Amino acid sequence: MTEKTSVDERPTLVLTGASRGIGHATVKRFSAAGWRVITCSRHAFSDKCPWPMGPEDHIQVDLSDPENLGYAVQEMRKRLEANGSKLHALVNNAGISPKGDKGARLDSMDTPMHIWRHVFQVNFFAPIMLGRGLFNELKKAGGSIVNVTSIAGSRVHPFAGTAYATSKAALASLTREMAADFGPHGIRVNAIAPGEIDTSILSPGTEKMIEDFPLRRLGRPDEVADTIHYLCSPQSSYVTGAEIHINGGQHV
Repeated sequence: MTEKTSVDERPTLVLTGASRGIGHATVKRFSAAGWRVITCSRHAFSDKCPWPMGPEDHIQVDLSDPENLGYAVQEMRKRLEANGSKLHALVNNAGISPKGDKGARLDSMDTPMHIWRHVFQVNFFAPIMLGRGLFNELKKAGGSIVNVTSIAGSRVHPFAGTAYATSKAALASLTREMAADFGPHGIRVNAIAPGEIDTSILSPGTEKMIEDFPLRRLGRPDEVADTIHYLCSPQSSYVTGAEIHINGGQHV
């Protein structure tokens, strides 16, 4: 008589860009709520990451390499077998924003074409490749996708370059398209658009910007993580195709 393999009943999350800032806060928020979190980043798992089951649930993947991403999707699907091949949430948080010399903003005239392609592969193509690659697992769980866009996707930003801004604008549009296409299969797709969040990657001079924000402060990573968790929870079961602005009123 063969022994039955037990199924991990925890809801599951696949999160890209887990190595710092918003990603770190999101892992902690979901872990505290009892989720299994499969983290993905181009870096190997670090002992500094403050959550349990890190090495066992971490996948090292270069999102800028379509072939490597394809292999990573297969690894994700394999690991999800422990959860009955169900994926309750996919959060596309990874993003890159290249700078010029001494941190200069790369505008539409100065950005080399190879940088445009690199940025769009990570910020735009990877989210749809992951959504399509994990479609069956998301459908089985009635899951949710959250794409992380940016305030730079809707206005010219003093620090974020053109390739980054347009990739995030494209991702916002893709979110609406995915919501329409994935919705009939029971999968919700939404986006969050953070403004200036207090992380280690803030550009010098950001602190001066908050004087013009209605809330007069930077956002916290945990505030962003709370909104992501809401969009992946039953409390938002009738929310899809939305882009939630998390910026202290900066966009008004």
